[in-house]
Amino acid sequence: MRLSIDDVELGAELGTGTVGQVFRGRLKQSDTPVAVKFLQRAISDDELVRARFEREMSILERLEHPHIIHYYGGGRHDNQLFYAMEIVDRGNVQDLLDKFGSLGWREVASIARQICSALQHAHNHGIIHRDLKPSNIFITSDAVAKLGDFGIARDTHAADITSHGLTVGTHAYMSPEQIRGDASVTGQADLYSLGCVLFEMLAGQRAFPGTNFANLFEQHLFKEPPRIREYCPDLPAAMIEVVDSLLEKDPADRPFNARAVQAVMLRLIDEHAGASDPSSSDDVAAGEVVDPGLVTLKLKLQPPPMHQANWPILAVVGALAMIIIVVAALMGQG
Repeated sequence: MRLSIDDVELGAELGTGTVGQVFRGRLKQSDTPVAVKFLQRAISDDELVRARFEREMSILERLEHPHIIHYYGGGRHDNQLFYAMEIVDRGNVQDLLDKFGSLGWREVASIARQICSALQHAHNHGIIHRDLKPSNIFITSDAVAKLGDFGIARDTHAADITSHGLTVGTHAYMSPEQIRGDASVTGQADLYSLGCVLFEMLAGQRAFPGTNFANLFEQHLFKEPPRIREYCPDLPAAMIEVVDSLLEKDPADRPFNARAVQAVMLRLIDEHAGASDPSSSDDVAAGEVVDPGLVTLKLKLQPPPMHQANWPILAVVGALAMIIIVVAALMGQG
């Protein structure tokens, strides 16, 4: 879908990186809040960079899915490519890890089954994400997980614009075959990255905690994968088995596809689901079977109560009032 810059009302800057600059925005016709990503002006004349940005736009347009960030359209303004995408109101999994350290296995299962659905959809369309990590898994206030940032994704149905032998991805989550720059990287690479993410969500630390890229590459390529049972001994056996298998060095030893991992997560959720307490939530009908991880995630994603959120402001106001009273009293004495 083509967009004109006149279709969008731009707001505050949300962030900037080497390639893109992102602003809060609003689609004027529908009044839809969006995030608007511009290709950085300084590199907009680079043909390869521009081709990658256009490829990202094309991929997002094709991948319409409830667990993938929605694409509203894009265009060009003043020789800068841009596109509008869904804006997610509760941050990402990295934000959750920064706040809570780790997540309960039910919450992890809930996030994983949603992201596996997104990955399977992408893989079915010939798209390999190649940069799956906590900060690229976005979470809505309803605990809906959405996969985003397809900036270095590979489209297997088109000519690869990444040079053979070039390493792309985020070092802490890259599969061995990505590190080697294999030309035949498949969706199994995303499953390895998923294993790294699941391990981190459960254990509260990375599977391979290297201090630099060389150290990380060596660990991904040669070090025996850590076993999640050693960090989380009380996990269900099925969760332990799937995390361990996702971290296998050989792609052939990993689960067959994302749908197979999703099936494990759905089975775990089903086995531990229960009927809701009629008084426990306004969002779930009494007696309805619920995803326990989804429920607790929603609670964690709620903004703090007003009295908690505003107490620093109230404290400052109170202190200022006290200062005014004291000053007035001193002036009266004078």
